[in-house]
Amino acid sequence: MRSARRSMCAGMLGLQAVVLFLVGVALPVVSDGVSPGLGIGIGLGLAVVCVLAAGLLRSRAGFALGWAVQVLAIALGFVVTAMFALGVIFLALYGGAYFLGDKIDRERAERTRIGDVGTGTP
Repeated sequence: MRSARRSMCAGMLGLQAVVLFLVGVALPVVSDGVSPGLGIGIGLGLAVVCVLAAGLLRSRAGFALGWAVQVLAIALGFVVTAMFALGVIFLALYGGAYFLGDKIDRERAERTRIGDVGTGTP
């Protein structure tokens, strides 16, 4: 059975990759001193890290990288002030996916365990 936590976190990181890339494209417009190349580089770099983290979610390293992306998104607020708020929103969404997904996985495992006991299967 597929892990709910992994699926939910991967979905959040996928959505965040799109948003962070678009923020990078908009950086030169909304922030003085950021060249178009730098803005696209920042956005593309963060988007790639999101996709990489989503791909690594089979291990703890993927989840740790996902948390690091949340910190980086909030830190981007020092360049674009709106990212402080947007970063906190993504942090809450990723945290919700992480902890709610874990709860769903534990409850599924418990139901499976109870079902196995009820049928006499070891």
